[in-house]
Amino acid sequence: MNKWAREINAVVTIAVRDILILLKTPSYFIFSLIMPLIFMGILGGSLAQNMAAGLPYDYGQFLLVGMLVNMLLMGTTGGITSLVEDRTEDFTQELMVSPISRYSIIVGKILGSSFTAVLQLLGTLLTALLMGIHYSLWQLLAVLAVAPLICLSAGSLGMIIVAFIKDNRTAGMVQMLVVMPQMFLTGAFIPINNSQGLLFLLSRLMPMTYCLDLARAAFFAGAPGYASIVLFNPLLDILIIAALTVVFLLIGTFFFVRSETNR
Repeated sequence: MNKWAREINAVVTIAVRDILILLKTPSYFIFSLIMPLIFMGILGGSLAQNMAAGLPYDYGQFLLVGMLVNMLLMGTTGGITSLVEDRTEDFTQELMVSPISRYSIIVGKILGSSFTAVLQLLGTLLTALLMGIHYSLWQLLAVLAVAPLICLSAGSLGMIIVAFIKDNRTAGMVQMLVVMPQMFLTGAFIPINNSQGLLFLLSRLMPMTYCLDLARAAFFAGAPGYASIVLFNPLLDILIIAALTVVFLLIGTFFFVRSETNR
């Protein structure tokens, strides 16, 4: 087996392992159904009834895209932070001594985590159906088309966490501390067009801002209110996401591999 075939086989094997773990853990699916009902159905529904009347676009669709991106972010980072659990079980040590690239290990983990995150979107789409939020098949496919880039960005963010956190419980807490503020500061539920001061600065520093903006640019392309929804040129979103992803992956993978080597 040549080098490239070995690397591809390693990526697929690691990804399939994560997918099988998901399929054997029903709690993942239960969580993916409950979370959209809580955040999208209760919080988003309350906002829609009390604050969205004067908006020049469909707030339900705005909320739907925000929740889809949020689930992709949470699902992928959660899958990547499971590397901390793998470390405690010495699974990562077995990978590190195998003759494969460290980046193949990370790519396989991101692919597996991304697949589980996409499956968790079913709960969001079901909640949207219950809330009477309408969208076309093409709009959904447009969001799914940019989903790989969003998942890759989320995976790179997860790598920063696992690079410096060694305890499984702490990793879960840090993941929530990283993800939860982004839900409210980047426009997943509440528009941030008029954010000022510290809130403006924080929103521009968070990767999810650009992931959300790119997804909404794809979803609302050609729709009324596009200019009121999308903050940046989609090309700028892609460039920023790509730059942050590369930087986070390089830093996270370097320190993660070094910590495994020194064990």
